[in-house]
Amino acid sequence: MCGIVGAVAQRDVADILVEGLRRLEYRGYDSAGVAIINNKQDIQRCRRMGKVKELSDALAQAPLLGGVGIAHTRWATHGQPCEKNAHPHVSNGRVAVVHNGIIENYVALREDLIADGYVFESETDSEVIAHLVCKELKTASSLLSAVQSSVKQLTGAYGTVLMDKNNPDKLVVARSGSPLVIGLGIGENFIASDPMALLPVTRQFIFLEEGDVAEISRNHISIFNHAGQKIEREVQE
Repeated sequence: MCGIVGAVAQRDVADILVEGLRRLEYRGYDSAGVAIINNKQDIQRCRRMGKVKELSDALAQAPLLGGVGIAHTRWATHGQPCEKNAHPHVSNGRVAVVHNGIIENYVALREDLIADGYVFESETDSEVIAHLVCKELKTASSLLSAVQSSVKQLTGAYGTVLMDKNNPDKLVVARSGSPLVIGLGIGENFIASDPMALLPVTRQFIFLEEGDVAEISRNHISIFNHAGQKIEREVQE
């Protein structure tokens, strides 16, 4: 089962993301990757086959610096285990995504996106989410709005986290059939598929419910239910 970690902070988050992935190794996986927005608002990405240690060693040689990032351990479902199929996936250098679950209608979405000029670099169902959100951003007022529009077009199960280099201080997450939890910090916030990943940085969590979409920044969290209504979810210690 795949693992997700994300962070929005003032400090560099690569070490937090990698440590979170280490804590999710029990789930099993064939590759690991991380993407971080740097101070030039560019998405930097590193992906490796094999253990999280391979990713960690690569980052030690070529560090990725920045306070907003996402990371993932993948267990292949669509496409063979290889670096090009590892998460995060990126659309047009702008939108990055990590995803747990299976998008059942990805073939139809992929065909439509290719017809619109989007180029696929992987064999995964997950990449359609990045391109779909990138497409929606052409008319959407925010990353949050683009994700809310995109998830209405998805059939299947997903726990997904997205970031946009043009909105570099936020993550947007969506849950349908695959668990996600928000970790609360002081001047920083986190997201993971399992609270165990975040225990080194927080003990306060908000468990997202089915259909929730949330926007996460360093000092603010907004959660919306499946109907798009802003709601509050209980904070658990």
